[in-house]
Amino acid sequence: MKKFSITAASLVGCIRSNNEDMILVWDRYIRNGSFRTELYMDTLNRFVIALADGMGGHQAGEVASQETLSNLHYFVSDLPQNLSSGDFNEMMVAWLNNINKKIEGMGIGRPEYADMGTTLVGIVYYGNRLYWMNCGDSRIYRFRNGVLTQLSIDHSLNSMMGVKKHSNIITNCIGGGCRTSYLDLFEFTENVLPGDVLMLCSDGLNDMVPDEKISSLMAGGAEAAQLCQAAIDAGGYDNVSVCVIKVE
Repeated sequence: MKKFSITAASLVGCIRSNNEDMILVWDRYIRNGSFRTELYMDTLNRFVIALADGMGGHQAGEVASQETLSNLHYFVSDLPQNLSSGDFNEMMVAWLNNINKKIEGMGIGRPEYADMGTTLVGIVYYGNRLYWMNCGDSRIYRFRNGVLTQLSIDHSLNSMMGVKKHSNIITNCIGGGCRTSYLDLFEFTENVLPGDVLMLCSDGLNDMVPDEKISSLMAGGAEAAQLCQAAIDAGGYDNVSVCVIKVE
């Protein structure tokens, strides 16, 4: 039996007036607060743990992140049983196309939502298999035996060009004018071991706290709220959200 011990925290930071980030843990949404739970893989046949970093201003970003996570939760809940990995991948790609159109359509119907969008990074457990997914520049890390490894690749000009001045310009997201969004989606069931710690974060963490410091904090057993606090202590220029998943 595998158990996930999970802490999640999402905070507005020191500069922004509202929090456009949101975290989904199974059926719980976290924004402007923290949460703790345990999920057992032998009692649940599916669940989603995901983080969305909204963009758009005037509260539009928080609408995009909430709509995306809510839609994802119900989509995975309604998936038929016994899909193959290939069929699951195809359905997730179809979901991405649909939610992208929905977020874009909301912007057409209401001018205050125009060009709103969100990143998405997360883990899906379905059919006794674990998948990680990414759309945008939020990140998933694995901490194993004292080594921190970024599993996802940022969909950003910084990643494409290798120059930090473009770090805040993303090349892929849900909504936000991206007509052809894409999803990195990988099964990693066999690559998750007892003792591993998986971490999801918005760029409010990794833009403020270097990987070396994140690794040091995780080596000390830091939970989500402590990692968020490290970003705030460093200036907290953006909303910051973190989900820490300990595999036991």
